Amino acid sequence: MAKAKGLEPFKTFASVAVPIDIANCDTDQIIPARFLRRPSTDPDYPRFLFHDLRFNEDGSEKDFVYNKAPYCDGRIFVADINWGCGSSRENAVTALAANGVRSVIAPSFGDIHYSNCIKNGVLPIRLSSADCETLRRQLHDSPGAEIAIDLDEQSLTGPDQTTYAFEINPFDKHRLLNGLDEIGLTLEFDDEISRFAENYNAKHRWAS
Repeated sequence: MAKAKGLEPFKTFASVAVPIDIANCDTDQIIPARFLRRPSTDPDYPRFLFHDLRFNEDGSEKDFVYNKAPYCDGRIFVADINWGCGSSRENAVTALAANGVRSVIAPSFGDIHYSNCIKNGVLPIRLSSADCETLRRQLHDSPGAEIAIDLDEQSLTGPDQTTYAFEINPFDKHRLLNGLDEIGLTLEFDDEISRFAENYNAKHRWAS
């Protein structure tokens, strides 16, 4: 079978976490529309994440949490309700991935954005509003505090060592654990596809 390539498999890890206190943070806030035609290989692509929240017109930095150390090194975001609502732009996730973000924790997600996260190797975790608010408060109180995520066990551990369980569709979990993009998913069936092709050609030699 051909080796399935694509995304980085999601492994158990801990990271500095970033509190994003924006309810209904839409995809245009995550990456403004004027950057959508820029390729993800653009050296400036990481700067497009939260661009208008992070930068003034002259390029200087605003007073935004993701600009500040140690939050700027965070690979986990803890957000508010309805994260990733608005347009369906997949770039909202590729901008996260370009900055090394592997997970967003929120009470709710825009449906298409949630799906785009899965497809691009970013783990969306739903927790209650109260739990997300608690986590964000802890992260504000202790800059540099970490959250640990174990996808296999479907649990995360907050800065105060409280453990939270989360639900995820088994198929989505399989994709993330194995780093499977759309091509990778197809290649999982490479042997079956090859056998079908061989049998089809054997039965329809007259057509060749």
